[in-house]
Amino acid sequence: MLSGSCKVTRERNESTEPRMRNGTPSRLLTGLMMACATAVLAGCASSIDSTAAINSDPPDKMYGQADAMMSAGKFEAAAAKFEELDRSHPYSPEARRAMVLAAYAYYKAGKFPEAIASAERYTVMHPGTKDAPFAHHIIGSAYFDDMKGANRDQGATRKALDQFKIIKTRYPDSTYAEQADNRIRICEDTLAAQEMEVGRYYLKRKNYVGAINRFKTVVSDYQTTNHVEEALARLTESYMALGVKEEAQTAAAVLGYNFPQSKWYKDSYALLQSDGLAPREDSGSWISKAWKALPVVGSSG
Repeated sequence: MLSGSCKVTRERNESTEPRMRNGTPSRLLTGLMMACATAVLAGCASSIDSTAAINSDPPDKMYGQADAMMSAGKFEAAAAKFEELDRSHPYSPEARRAMVLAAYAYYKAGKFPEAIASAERYTVMHPGTKDAPFAHHIIGSAYFDDMKGANRDQGATRKALDQFKIIKTRYPDSTYAEQADNRIRICEDTLAAQEMEVGRYYLKRKNYVGAINRFKTVVSDYQTTNHVEEALARLTESYMALGVKEEAQTAAAVLGYNFPQSKWYKDSYALLQSDGLAPREDSGSWISKAWKALPVVGSSG
């Protein structure tokens, strides 16, 4: 007997066991019996493992244990205990809170993929609940902490930005909204920096169309970043190189109107003057339309 419910018996009866002509037991029958025994044993082991996964401790006790682990800085152990609570008592009042706290514990432990997975599970199962903005904050923070420099892949930056925007739009009154504002600015500044870096690369190699596309993204999508002044100046330079003077004049005009003291405006103004031109805005230009879509307070450079 292997356990209370799992029993494997095998009786051998020499008088009834099939034999070959030489008197030895049939190999086929022996193999079948061994296979059956293995299957029964595997079923018993599975049953034992499944039973072991359920903790019979009360949910409040398990919650207290996990909370104590968090206080002691044992974040991975706390995450495991919170997840065990969720598995063992999925319908208890503590289970839902344990799910998001498991994500937070993983985040504190530096286990970002696990934190993201746990928090995403919470947002799917419990959207709109009190802890939903907390879950989005955990996801965003995990991606935020994994952000790379402007010359590296920005996948994590974009995912972090998405989460912080969700907090701002869906939960504007949550305690995480103010921090989301700050992090949105950082994410957008990082993304704009990458666009500028690639744009400068194209401009240096006289790939003006490629450069314009990059600077256009900064002007259209990241107007509140510190990179927009240079982007407008680089657009002036790129359009002048292509001979598209009306767009060059518009870029310089928008730059001068919003950032009159900027060194980038002085450079753009001088570039236009060298060709007998002056800044002049064309209201039909994409630059004017993009800028008017999101007014920006000028700064000096």
